[in-house]
Amino acid sequence: MPADKILVVEDEEDILELITYNLTREGYRVVGITTGEEAVETVLRELPDLALLDIMLPGTDGLEVCRNLKSRSETSALPIIMVTARGEEADIVVGLELGAEDYITKPFSPRELIARIRAVLRRVRSGPIEEEADIKIGDIVIRPGRHEVIIDDHPTDLTATEFRLLNLLARRPGWVFTRYQIVDALHGSDYPVTDRSVDVQMVGLRKKLGAAGHLIETVRGVGYRFKG
Repeated sequence: MPADKILVVEDEEDILELITYNLTREGYRVVGITTGEEAVETVLRELPDLALLDIMLPGTDGLEVCRNLKSRSETSALPIIMVTARGEEADIVVGLELGAEDYITKPFSPRELIARIRAVLRRVRSGPIEEEADIKIGDIVIRPGRHEVIIDDHPTDLTATEFRLLNLLARRPGWVFTRYQIVDALHGSDYPVTDRSVDVQMVGLRKKLGAAGHLIETVRGVGYRFKG
């Protein structure tokens, strides 16, 4: 099988060179470019397996590139990991809501970057999620068909919304969901609920999960994820 092709879009030449070196050493085929315009052209010409996309690019920035690619039928399934600087939480939220699969914050280690890439490729290739299949993570068992949550062999009483929330997060461990994405998934895009109401529901859910509540992680300024 040929190695996965990774498109790296980064305008700082030294960072691009470092990323390219580390990914190549891991066996990936790397295409490195420095502008957003070239990123779109390259993807349309030779679709990669994943794009590592810096948000702060000259000209067409990373968010616009993400919006462009995710809006096209031929490139909408391309997995995108955004690269951001610290303090760009608002951009992270926008990127995830545009369809990016994950993000990584500078500075990052090569080991962390490779782990994120492997995790995203594994998730997107795992096929459709069986929404009714049982989930077992640690001491938690979630049974959608029976609407049951068992922790340490004891049933846990959750409301319908709390159950859907837990099921949503646990089916995609490691996947970051913004608050608006959670509201849309649970209630639909027209539901009159503020994103902060998600925080209140999360507090209640964690409390009911007891010692297992730590499995739900808060991603500061962005949203939530279930530990993968």
